[in-house]
Amino acid sequence: MDIKEEPILSPETEERKVLKKIDIKLKKQKAMKHSIKEGSFSAAGFGIGNSYMAPYALALKANNFQIGFLTSFMSLLAPLAQLYGSKLMEKFTRKKIIIFAVLIQALMWIPIISLSFLFSKNIYLEYLPIILIAFYAIYALIGGIASPPWFSLMGDIIPEKIRGRYFSKRNRITGTAALIAVLVAGLILDYFKTKGLVLIGFAIIFFIASISRLISAAFFVKHYEPKLKLHKNYYISFLRFVKNIPKENFGKFVLYVSLMHFVVAIAGPFFAVYMLKDLGLSYSTFILITLSSTLATLIVYPLWGRFTDDYGNIELIKIVSVLIPLVPILWIFSSNIYYLIFVPQVIGGIAWAGFMLAATNFIYDSVPQERRGLFVAYYNVLIGIGIFLGAGIGGILAQFLTITFMNKLLFIFLISGIGRAVVSLIFTHQIKEVKKTKQIRRGKFKDIRPIQEVANEVVAVERSLKRHGWIHIPK
Repeated sequence: MDIKEEPILSPETEERKVLKKIDIKLKKQKAMKHSIKEGSFSAAGFGIGNSYMAPYALALKANNFQIGFLTSFMSLLAPLAQLYGSKLMEKFTRKKIIIFAVLIQALMWIPIISLSFLFSKNIYLEYLPIILIAFYAIYALIGGIASPPWFSLMGDIIPEKIRGRYFSKRNRITGTAALIAVLVAGLILDYFKTKGLVLIGFAIIFFIASISRLISAAFFVKHYEPKLKLHKNYYISFLRFVKNIPKENFGKFVLYVSLMHFVVAIAGPFFAVYMLKDLGLSYSTFILITLSSTLATLIVYPLWGRFTDDYGNIELIKIVSVLIPLVPILWIFSSNIYYLIFVPQVIGGIAWAGFMLAATNFIYDSVPQERRGLFVAYYNVLIGIGIFLGAGIGGILAQFLTITFMNKLLFIFLISGIGRAVVSLIFTHQIKEVKKTKQIRRGKFKDIRPIQEVANEVVAVERSLKRHGWIHIPK
């Protein structure tokens, strides 16, 4: 009988393997640090654009339907572009796709800024909101192309055991950068508004957004990229993916998140409209209310990161799904500035921080490495369809609904809250956790008071801003 001898590796070969593993580990650690720096500038640019696009459209005399369409159309286009982005990964490296897309996005701010000058010269006034939608559509399309490569790349770099903690840390730092950028942008807008030159203020803050995107692209040049191997049978068509949704655990999760975004989007575009038009708030007060939610998010990220690593993503989704329906409904009870900051916004920040972190980590845990880029594109397409339909319905209601028993925007908030509750009740108990987790012991979290922690932080920030004379909150 012939005995096959196992090949004996020389000490030099073994040493090279060990050194290669160490080198890859060090490169991944460095990439994780670069990602936080890159993400901070990216978040600053995105935060300015996302927070002030609706106010910019209002300044260009867009109506409620156009505001709703601006949000809904972008939310559909970006995910559709992700389908193309996932296919590009077959021909180009993920890093090249991301850098190219970020550079184009940075340049797209130039035509968006130019609309403010056309408005000041009374050129094409009635068409400017439509032109803005077109330019912002291109911006969203390019951003969508970069999303699957980025998601896939980060999944290859971050170790599974620390994924929750890492993303909570990254999100906290990048969120802080976005918060500062958005706050500074709000102060700039308020200053120029008092001079009767608010469109110049928009031009300045969008220029800052453009520079931020350019800097993030420069950081990504240094990013390490592990080689991606795609097998011939990795591809699954979108139609097949949709058909499998009712049969698979991940499919039920995708359906739940898509429907949740649908009902959220019914009200989403109109919180800014309600604050700026119906309540007549200044830009600085508007942004303070907006950022109180962001601040709440940043404070609870470490808590939620540890929770998902230990107890799983679905347990966290079940917890925050109780809070998410309350957020728009709580807007109905008072228009007091302090109430809006400390009740709906703080609760919303806590809830959405947990929801988004758990959703991201659940995808990484559920989807094979080579299909992450493809499946995240499909996932976002369905979310985009939900947002498109939801914001479209909200826009039609905001423009044409006539009621006398309450403010029509508050009525839309109520509809959104009820819809969120229905979606949560139907789906949260159908989705199963896919990784091994600890069991939650009764009383384990009795000493954790996230809402109290967040409220204290928001009070400190608000007092600091008032002390320096940067904001004035009407009584």
